[in-house]
Amino acid sequence: MMRTVSIIIAREYFQRVRTKGFVISTIAIPVIMIALIVIPGAMGARSAMSDAEMGLVDRTGVLAEGLEQRLGSGGLRVEVADSPEAEDRMMERAESGELAGVLVVDAETLERGSATWIGEDPPSTLRRLTIQQAVSQEALTRRLGEGDDPALVALLAGGSLQVERVGAEEAVEDRLAGYAAGFVGAFFLYVVLLIYGGLVLRSVMEEKTGRIAEVILSSVRPWQLMLGKVVGGGAVGLTQLLIWVGVGALIIAFGVPAALPFLADAEVAAMIPDLLPGAGVLVFFLLSFLMGYFLYSSLFAAVGAMCSSEEEAQQLQLPVVMLVVIPFIFLFPVMDNPDGTFAVLMSLVPFFTPILMFGRVALGAAPLWEVLLSVVGMALAILLLAWVAGRIYRVGILMQGKRPTLPELWRWVREA
Repeated sequence: MMRTVSIIIAREYFQRVRTKGFVISTIAIPVIMIALIVIPGAMGARSAMSDAEMGLVDRTGVLAEGLEQRLGSGGLRVEVADSPEAEDRMMERAESGELAGVLVVDAETLERGSATWIGEDPPSTLRRLTIQQAVSQEALTRRLGEGDDPALVALLAGGSLQVERVGAEEAVEDRLAGYAAGFVGAFFLYVVLLIYGGLVLRSVMEEKTGRIAEVILSSVRPWQLMLGKVVGGGAVGLTQLLIWVGVGALIIAFGVPAALPFLADAEVAAMIPDLLPGAGVLVFFLLSFLMGYFLYSSLFAAVGAMCSSEEEAQQLQLPVVMLVVIPFIFLFPVMDNPDGTFAVLMSLVPFFTPILMFGRVALGAAPLWEVLLSVVGMALAILLLAWVAGRIYRVGILMQGKRPTLPELWRWVREA
């Protein structure tokens, strides 16, 4: 009996991994992720370099020294015009592109904080914000007449808000890492559950509409065929997932350190290793994928067995798809208050557990008993759904014609 199931699993697995779609998607996802990291960083670096050297014309006589220091701390190299002749030469260099531009401050700067940028191209968004902040802070400092007061400098910088959780000591970096891992991991689960659940549905539909199932069922039982398809599809998904995780680990271990000198936001990129989840979070991520996959693929297989056309499948799979979409919508309020009653109750619903409980685990907000309870709940739901879906599959895989009604489905479950 198990030999028959293993043959079906092997057939499903090797049939999928040998397709061009599997190979292309396995390669394309890491390439896209690398591109999303490297290209903006490289463009930002080029933009930063082009903006780095600029001129400064101070027509107030009091702002140049402070502005030069503030702009320099923001990563800009500043050349100050000390005479009308130097100002004219600076404008000519800006027109020729030798300078990124010239910042002109005057009486309006002291009055309203406004300044003028003269150059061939406007500064990048990041540099523009840096310049605006430096100008407004220096103008305020001069208006208040307390340029060297550290307390005033801190106030002008915007101050800070420190948050302390009662009864818990947690570093800000750990909390940030939890949010990053929770959102990224939950989004990944959302995508792969829909993709591989849909693969099971299409596989069942292909054999049913092509009348292949009638031949296969002459030598195997319906539940063996369904189990083989579900496990084989899960093995394909797990293979692809492990490849992506492995490539991601290599990129973080070797690629990020090598790319740091070329990235505009090198400090942010250097924080990436600190934002990575721990081993326990990764283990629960894999567990959430496997159990979530078996939970939803059973439903997708049952939907595929009920349908006789692609149009029917598109309509009937909508409720199953919504069971994946709803917890992803709830993810934001749950991670905003992971200890709240709403978060706890929603994450214990078996259909919502793979996404919502993972988000709470990544934040370190789920106690061990809740995690274990959610795993038991998912296991029981998988057994129940597999039993129901198996009975629907047994009858529906050989049915052709009109779509079954709810009373007919209930009859299939009772009589199969």
